[in-house]
Amino acid sequence: MPSPIPVERFLPRDLSPSIDLRPCSSPLELSRRKPGSIFPTACSKHLAVPRLPPRLAWCSIDWEQVRVLEPLGSGGFGSVYRATYRGETVALKKVKRCSKNRLASRQSFWAELNAASLRHPHVVRVLAASACCPGEPGSPGTIIMEYTGNSTLHQRIYGRGPPLERDCCLRYARHVADGLCFLHRGGVVHLDLKPANVLLAPGDLCKIGDFGCSQRLREGGEDPCCSQLRHLGGTYTHRAPELLRGEPVTVKADIYSYGVTLWQMVTRELPYTGDRQCVLYAVVAYDLRPEIGQTFRCTEAGRALGDIVQSCWVPRPEDRPDTDQILQRLDVADCLTSSVLLTSPPDSPQGPGSGGGSCQPDSWSYT
Repeated sequence: MPSPIPVERFLPRDLSPSIDLRPCSSPLELSRRKPGSIFPTACSKHLAVPRLPPRLAWCSIDWEQVRVLEPLGSGGFGSVYRATYRGETVALKKVKRCSKNRLASRQSFWAELNAASLRHPHVVRVLAASACCPGEPGSPGTIIMEYTGNSTLHQRIYGRGPPLERDCCLRYARHVADGLCFLHRGGVVHLDLKPANVLLAPGDLCKIGDFGCSQRLREGGEDPCCSQLRHLGGTYTHRAPELLRGEPVTVKADIYSYGVTLWQMVTRELPYTGDRQCVLYAVVAYDLRPEIGQTFRCTEAGRALGDIVQSCWVPRPEDRPDTDQILQRLDVADCLTSSVLLTSPPDSPQGPGSGGGSCQPDSWSYT
């Protein structure tokens, strides 16, 4: 039976959008270890190295071409380093050996390789991989990816810089939706989409990364070998309610996470505070969602984005839009923004150069 305790008891409203508050599944955190003290630069030619399956043989690592430069960060299942590979600056991820849950760490490594053959401007590219980790016996493996810098959408949203302006928010939202569209067409579900897993690359491009929770869907549904793991991993604040109930994985789980991510971009708040189990229960039993506030109501473009967010996190997966529909709705929101900028007179509360009103044409209202 549903709990008689009111939902308000679960979630205090004193949201604190601090860059250090991350109710996540261990996003990358900066490492304090010294460069060169952790990871060997080469693998012995005489060492027995586990091999990748034939379908992935093309991306096997040439260890003589690897040079590790410095640590970038570490998370729940791995540590990331800036390195060079065949003369190119790359990001090298060493998947950790997890003594408490070895199956989960192995699953994380193989899940990362779901993106190995994918090439898209808004998806982090896997360059090479190995089922070994020199100097780390028992580690599931190593992955070499394109280097995008060490900035994430999470840091951009909650950092000390100014809030995302409307044009920037719409552009980032389109980048992420475009990357998701590509993944879903290829049968890959990310299952841990959140601002901390969206990297900001040179050129102000968003790239979806960290595929450690991803699954590749077979024709007609999820891979049966992954069904027993569908409850594991991910970030509880962004995880779709059907997954929390143990239901099968579909691409619509990513759409739910996209809605929460877009809400964060606009509001600059964190989805929930309070006890994890209470949040999970309230999301499933009460259809609890982050609050749609005044920020989404002050302009036509804001209302259009609010409609997108709310449609993405409806309880029934089949009622959520797909990525093509989201991209179409983002185009509408973009047109509404352009219309305000082009048609509003200079002295209008909605027009360029206005000092009045709570909503500015190039930014959201944070009141």
